[in-house]
Amino acid sequence: MNAPPPTITTHNLSKTYRVHEREAGFLAALRSLFRRKSREVRAVAEISFQVMPGEVVGFLGPNGAGKTTTLKMLSGLLYPSAGRVDVLGHVPWKREKEFLKQITLVMGQRNQLVWDIPAIDTFELNRAIYRIPPAQYRQTLDELVALLDLEELLRKPVRNLSLGERMKCEIAAALLHRPGVLFLDEPTIGLDVTMQRRIRAFLGEYNRRHGATVLLTSHYMADVEALCRRVIVIHHGRILFDGELASLVQRFSPHKTIVVELKERAGDLSAYGEVVARGDGQVTLRVPKEETAAVTGRLLADLPIHDLTVEDPPIDDVIEQVFSQG
Repeated sequence: MNAPPPTITTHNLSKTYRVHEREAGFLAALRSLFRRKSREVRAVAEISFQVMPGEVVGFLGPNGAGKTTTLKMLSGLLYPSAGRVDVLGHVPWKREKEFLKQITLVMGQRNQLVWDIPAIDTFELNRAIYRIPPAQYRQTLDELVALLDLEELLRKPVRNLSLGERMKCEIAAALLHRPGVLFLDEPTIGLDVTMQRRIRAFLGEYNRRHGATVLLTSHYMADVEALCRRVIVIHHGRILFDGELASLVQRFSPHKTIVVELKERAGDLSAYGEVVARGDGQVTLRVPKEETAAVTGRLLADLPIHDLTVEDPPIDDVIEQVFSQG
């Protein structure tokens, strides 16, 4: 059986902006009327990757790395300066109806809900825009209301909703037409931990039910760990890493973390490794990977151990290491 084609393909995708500059002061402003200075800023530099049907891929990078610019090009909001893009067999910036019916872009810092009316009215507007059949609309709405626990929120004016409640309604509005491709730009930004978990659980369930392809950016590594097996790391507009999350940890972190819980008060454990945390009867050590087994054996032999765990370092630390090497 032939493998299905990629849902998303980019080849040497680039985006360059021309930025005008001038010095401060009245004379500088006057001179700029006749001779403007400008420079080119490359937001995305010849990136190439593919995303297969049903994949959930983390698209990671620091602020200004080019993540949002890339998502905007993939969803058709921006024209690239160079390169090729194919999403579901379409060129995104042509904005064809068949393409728009199959994708959605959710940006955590942008609103699509109308501020002064209930969310259900925006849902009805989206139903009309996407020409969703009434039976399908009702079925999808009932599913989203149940998964996101929206029943009490639908008829409140959007301005009266908390940030977490509004974000849930934003996601529901973006998924009413059952898109097969989700571009999610910081969907949990600003939410409390409980709400982040609920949004993550919902996105995972949507992916399982509908086989949706998801490209996700987030500064919360818990989002990435919960949803993504594969990550693409971008920095200064270029791809630094593309592969499995576990491979990222293995490649860029030469250390393991050993958490030791002792039966009695711990003394100085720096002879076993770098002490990175201490408290509540626990000591956390960082040791080179190749020494992990030997250090663990020494700890068990030398000390009254109540519990001991060996862990990979936090993914935030690994990503920071990737950026520093990049």
